Amino acid sequence: MARLKSELEVTCPCCNATLVIDLNLGRVVSHHEPERPGSKPELSDAQRLLAEEAARRESIFQQSVEAEKNRGDALARRFEEALRQAHKEPITKPSRDFDLD
Repeated sequence: MARLKSELEVTCPCCNATLVIDLNLGRVVSHHEPERPGSKPELSDAQRLLAEEAARRESIFQQSVEAEKNRGDALARRFEEALRQAHKEPITKPSRDFDLD
């Protein structure tokens, strides 16, 4: 798979997993765990594993929804604070270098 210039591939010293980190985002974009014998799930555990994975995905989705709700509130608060500050400042004519001659 082609890597971007901003991506860095690192091997974890603890578990030997390969991590791909995007330097611009500051996040792990992908990881690949090393193949271990006996680590493959049994077919009898498939239903339980699928249910756990579905619950994990739902949890991550709910966290992202809450983060987006809070993000909008935070941006609105910052905008209102900047608007209040702009109303308090006196209106002045901007100085230009041309006017100083």
